Amino acid sequence: MEAAAPVRLWVKTEPFLVGVLPVPPPARLGPHYLRKMAAYVRARAAEGCFPRLSWPRWRHIACGKLQLGRGLAWLYFELFHSLLRRDPARRLEWAEAEAACASADELERERSKLSVDTLQFLLFLYVQQVNKVSLRRSLIGEEWPSPRTKSPSLTGKSASENKNWNDQDHRAFVQSHLSDMLELLLEPEQLTASSHPTHRSLVSYEAVCALSFLIEGTVNKSRTVRPLHELALWQPCHGQNGYSKVSRAFSFPKLESWLRSCLTTNPFGMTACLKSGKKLAWAQQVEGTTRRAKIACNSHVAPEVFSMVIMSQVYKQTLAKSSDTLVGAHVRIHRCNESFIYLLSPLRSVTIEKCRNSTFVLGPVQASVHVHSCDNVKVIVVCHCLSLSSTAGCTFYILTPTQPLILSGNEAVSFAPFHTHYPMLEDHMAQVGLATLPNYWDNPMLVCKESSDTSVFRLLPPLDFYTFVIPFEMEGDTTETPGGLPHAYQKALSQRERKVQIWQKTVKEAGLTKDQRKQFQILVENKFYEWLVQTGNRQQLDSLVPPAAGSEQAAG
Repeated sequence: MEAAAPVRLWVKTEPFLVGVLPVPPPARLGPHYLRKMAAYVRARAAEGCFPRLSWPRWRHIACGKLQLGRGLAWLYFELFHSLLRRDPARRLEWAEAEAACASADELERERSKLSVDTLQFLLFLYVQQVNKVSLRRSLIGEEWPSPRTKSPSLTGKSASENKNWNDQDHRAFVQSHLSDMLELLLEPEQLTASSHPTHRSLVSYEAVCALSFLIEGTVNKSRTVRPLHELALWQPCHGQNGYSKVSRAFSFPKLESWLRSCLTTNPFGMTACLKSGKKLAWAQQVEGTTRRAKIACNSHVAPEVFSMVIMSQVYKQTLAKSSDTLVGAHVRIHRCNESFIYLLSPLRSVTIEKCRNSTFVLGPVQASVHVHSCDNVKVIVVCHCLSLSSTAGCTFYILTPTQPLILSGNEAVSFAPFHTHYPMLEDHMAQVGLATLPNYWDNPMLVCKESSDTSVFRLLPPLDFYTFVIPFEMEGDTTETPGGLPHAYQKALSQRERKVQIWQKTVKEAGLTKDQRKQFQILVENKFYEWLVQTGNRQQLDSLVPPAAGSEQAAG
């Protein structure tokens, strides 16, 4: 028997982290129906189904065959399309084309020009199963209850770990479902009448290219990360994976065995970042609390496209950063309370979990922002996609070219237009390919059991709307909110400004003596101080005072 070739493979983070909706998929996207879809698209290659699947053909399959709603069909298609289209210039072109559409028919014609790689799209749909609720586990459980594997709490909010981030879950999922996924990629003649492979079945090179959507790796401990199909073609691996130059295909059983033997932990995943990531001294340790803020990143070991920043337990403080460490990073913010967090760099994705009474001001996010199990938080962001689950009393000030996704378990959600700016904002938006139009901030999609209950959200009334000032000096050209404000909100601000001007004029014309002016000043300042304390803004102002030398937030 030949010695195993020194290849390390791992499951990629991106398809799970930003490609999987953090919600159980519809039953009609299960393996049985995806196998039927795989046969259907191959049989209709001439109609725009294979090797690329056009939006009209997918819409027909999703709505006509799988009984999905049209909105959900577009959601999955657009999510996959944007996952692979990272080029900012092309993203901006698409935004311009979409914004120019004057009717639903025009928009549909524009969308009809889009297509995706059929085999990769099948795998993308398959991995949505990672969030499927296991009936067996929910009925009998797989282990004794422990703090690490909590069942849903009494409020109905699931306290389980986020599978979209957990690379151990990704690896376990691929190991468990590898046969199914390979079957999905087989040509019809490689399957038996009952749609199963045999020990003689061959996996095409194109199928292994599609699997590169999920798997990558390295050779000989090299730091160069390569897609699966390049590694599979490497000569020393042919004995293990059964590649034949004659058929340009792989033996099904040998390829499956080789993949299983080479799959290992992702060296750039969350597990590695927590275990051996660089610790960042960005947060202060607040006196009189047992909580220790923890912030780690993997940028010192990971290639740029894999960078990750994880912050936990930032408590009662303002944390503000614009840093190369954050550029293009996946950011996870976990268990932060009573804090103001500013991350003013272009980001890849952001997950905010189990945070309370906090404000998050984020640089433009190229992929998704997901907010889960949070109470009374404000999120201010320009992002490609926003989704929320199990939140209570949260407000989202957003600019987004896709409908915000309200998943299950939310209550008292407020949406408002994006209402702030910082000097580099428009530069950062261009870097990640986000424009000011189209903007669907006020048109959320309910993707949950309570999908007919629109009372879970409201649009913030203009009378409750105030602009937000980012209190830091930076270089840059942006001096106002990109795209401006909707008329009703701008009108409310203008009316408030007029009241202030009338008040100032009244004070000026009151003819107060010098002593009266002094007394009046003290009275106004006292009232203002009372308001600061009552609203919690006193803490925000206090935390903006730079820390004393020696306890300064470290650069990074």
